[in-house]
Amino acid sequence: MNKSPLLVALALALSGCQTLTTLDSDSQVATQANQQLEGASPNDINNALMVNAQYQQVDSDEQEAPVFDDVWERIRYQLSIEIPQNRPVVTERNYYARHQAYLDRISKRAEPYLHFIVEEVEKREMPIEIALLPIVESAFDPFGYSNRSASGIWQFMPATGERFDLKQNWWYDGRRDIVQSTRAALDYLSYLHKTLEGDWLNAIAAYNSGEGRLMRAIKKNRKKHLPTDFWSLDLPSETTAYVPKLLALADLLKRSDDFNVTWQPVINAQVVEVVDVGSQIDLALAADMADMTLTELYRLNPGFNRWATDPNGPHSLLLPVDKAEEFSQKLANTDVKNRLRWQRYIVARGDSLSVIAKKFTTSSSAIRSLNKLKSNTIKVGQELLVPLTDGAINSEHLPKQMRLAANKATRTKLSHTVKSGDTLWDISREYDVTMDELAKWNKLKKNSVLRLNQKLTVYKSANKPQATASTNRTITYKVRRGDSLARIASKFNLSVNEIIKWNNLAGQKYLQPGQKLKLKVDVRSS
Repeated sequence: MNKSPLLVALALALSGCQTLTTLDSDSQVATQANQQLEGASPNDINNALMVNAQYQQVDSDEQEAPVFDDVWERIRYQLSIEIPQNRPVVTERNYYARHQAYLDRISKRAEPYLHFIVEEVEKREMPIEIALLPIVESAFDPFGYSNRSASGIWQFMPATGERFDLKQNWWYDGRRDIVQSTRAALDYLSYLHKTLEGDWLNAIAAYNSGEGRLMRAIKKNRKKHLPTDFWSLDLPSETTAYVPKLLALADLLKRSDDFNVTWQPVINAQVVEVVDVGSQIDLALAADMADMTLTELYRLNPGFNRWATDPNGPHSLLLPVDKAEEFSQKLANTDVKNRLRWQRYIVARGDSLSVIAKKFTTSSSAIRSLNKLKSNTIKVGQELLVPLTDGAINSEHLPKQMRLAANKATRTKLSHTVKSGDTLWDISREYDVTMDELAKWNKLKKNSVLRLNQKLTVYKSANKPQATASTNRTITYKVRRGDSLARIASKFNLSVNEIIKWNNLAGQKYLQPGQKLKLKVDVRSS
């Protein structure tokens, strides 16, 4: 018997009431969280995130998004936060629009990471604008380090990093690890969004200044019966400029033609993957096994402070897709003991593990781990295996500790004439140096007001001959509904036969949505 339309409508209405009840309960959780004025504990964070996750696992029959060749285009399509054309946003947008070279550097630096970050933001159903936040934080410099000790592309402070399980020790700093810091940043932003009653602009502002400060500003406005949106709050000057910077970048991406700016294409496909190494490994050896330079390896794995991975983990490396399989094969054929370069050392009178470690630029824990020692006690005449480093390594991309040990780079002295509107921040970005360096070279404080036509000294690293980087990349492409071999070949300027050969598709008639294909593409033409 067919059901009455009235009964169906009634059932739907009741279902709707249940959903509203659940959402009301959700709102109460957010209100309770809003009463906290200081940083929450890890348990509070986990509880808030678990509540939030309940509403992200919703089946959707929405139409599938278009397929994009460029990650910037993929971001542009999903921009959703309203952008007010007020003075703070316009000021920041005009600055970025005047510095095309800076935007070009951003695209170059973001190239290995951006697709991964966009995928992670989309998985959590967060505003896609979040993927632009590393531009504001660090200009996508994985070794970016602020005067307040914030580090990495997401600029985590040490204490905040600890709150979100980012390991930090002599060997490794998870704040610089691309995968782990992205996970932590999105955890933090999700928590802030939940805590601050679902207001994304306030959550982004709190990411800069801390939730305690935002909550105090909100509480102050409520007492005065004033609005509590970001634009109405009394916040530090750095934070009041922080959100407009993000919105200005989103506006420039959304309307790049209107402002005559170009976002250099970043291929919209997986270009890196995480490989489990299983134990400590010498990074120079890992680079050889992956057929990469050490600089390239550090660029993808900036969390490592030393010449080898942490003996106690994490035991994973981020590698280019086209290098991962060969690396894994070589790794499988390498004995664990041979993953570190070492030499034999006979303990002499006066030696201790720390003395020996200092002599060989390693750590006591590394020697203890390699020799399977249960304590720091050693005896004169005892034979030890000591891990070796290659000594000084020349690379502008290495962590600060390693750069200091490396040979000093030759610098060229330049002079900059201050123009109207210039700040130390603007000039530091223009020359790709830090504000600390710029202030030190010119004996200024970082908040100094610059004079029109003032001459500032800038030191730039001399250009060094570099090997021409190959523009060919192996990427992983996920087949979407409606794709065919011919369509994919046309999109990436390939032949159908090449795709069939690379993926052993001979005799296969149809592609399946979700199927993964390996493609060797020229990023200049994709």
